Amino acid sequence: MTDVAERKAGAAVRPAPSLAERAEADRIEFLLATFVDMNGKPCAKLVPVEAVAELESGALGFAGFAAGPIGQRAHDPDLLVAPDPGSYTPLTFLRPGLAMVHCDPYVAGEPWPYAPRVVLKQAVARLAAAGYEAKVGAEVEYFLVHRSPDGSLRTADDRDTAARPCYDARGVTRMYDHLTATSRAMNQLGWGNYANDHEDAAGQFEQNFTYADALTTADRVITLRYLVHMLAERADMTATFMAKPFADRTGNGLHLHLSLWRGDEPLFPAAADERGLGLSPLAYGFVGGVLEHAPALTAFLAPTVNSYKRRGATSSASGATWSPRVAGYGGNDRTHFVRVPDGDRVELRGGDGSANPYLAIAAALVAGLDGVQRGADPGAPSGPGVVSGDAVALPPTLLHAVEALRADPLLYAAFGADVGRYYADVKETEFLEWHQTVTPWEIDQYLTAH
Repeated sequence: MTDVAERKAGAAVRPAPSLAERAEADRIEFLLATFVDMNGKPCAKLVPVEAVAELESGALGFAGFAAGPIGQRAHDPDLLVAPDPGSYTPLTFLRPGLAMVHCDPYVAGEPWPYAPRVVLKQAVARLAAAGYEAKVGAEVEYFLVHRSPDGSLRTADDRDTAARPCYDARGVTRMYDHLTATSRAMNQLGWGNYANDHEDAAGQFEQNFTYADALTTADRVITLRYLVHMLAERADMTATFMAKPFADRTGNGLHLHLSLWRGDEPLFPAAADERGLGLSPLAYGFVGGVLEHAPALTAFLAPTVNSYKRRGATSSASGATWSPRVAGYGGNDRTHFVRVPDGDRVELRGGDGSANPYLAIAAALVAGLDGVQRGADPGAPSGPGVVSGDAVALPPTLLHAVEALRADPLLYAAFGADVGRYYADVKETEFLEWHQTVTPWEIDQYLTAH
């Protein structure tokens, strides 16, 4: 064997750098050991680099019940987290010496089934067992706002007041410092930021990065939300990803671009397609599964009470809501639940900014795989601006979405019956807590009405 061949052989088997080695190379002093609850809240402990060995050994514990909805009760044992070195993310542009690593929670030596990252890994494993790998892209939308003393929100940029400000170069330029800081951060991390724009509503923006495998993309959505929050606070602004922070404006979406692969071979494109969208039979099966399970899937894509104020809106200042109300599909038409911009992927447009990316992606992949395995037929695609009369209406409230989830045997049990039951119960409680709150609208409507 030549010296060159020996070096190549050695490189092929060289293990990936450990977490400690990565931290040392980047002069990291502290690591945010992070996981999320079912609502997507990032939970972390700040770990000094001197304690990385303890972190890697799984000795770092969290009181899960205190963290948020993640399937624990107050008397349950700690969640112990195992860091994923592949998710290591230096954040030195935020704070010198800071990095983040995403973790998988464990209890009694087993992955905790209620942890969203564990849920997505199960869905990815289900795909792998069927011979597929998923590639996922995400479009992350958010508002930059100020909160007044009375609690009301106003756009952070006082000049950003137009009814139709989408792509306005002036609005982008006024937020140049924030947008470029976020863009540089993404590119420094190797995410491939390729566009940053003013979205459809006053104060709303979107920043895009290149697609990746499902787990990597979900990790990056969580990391990006954290970065946007921190960079906005640095400029004395508040970033919000909530579905509809303003009643008269378009809400925040989380659109997911999905495709199945086998190794380096994309499985969605087709050279010949009688339906005209450039998709393979396998891709149509995937779309069929997503559409058939759309009502239950909505519990993960639109998981808050506020989500349905976005979905239920019939108009906005710009003239469009960009939020589908029925489970239809079609070509390059942004009004559909599933859009097919080209033959290499499908875009799931039913998600909003409050969605937990791990759960939303996991549920979408399970639904799509079910369609592939059964050869589900989504029917004929709808034309531009037209929705097929066979399209199923999406749930009008969170409670309806929970009921749809409980009625869907596949998605309700996809991650374990106890997990599905727990998630549905958490979301039903959230709806009822809101429903039992007396709002100013009710006072205005009913105080002297009778």
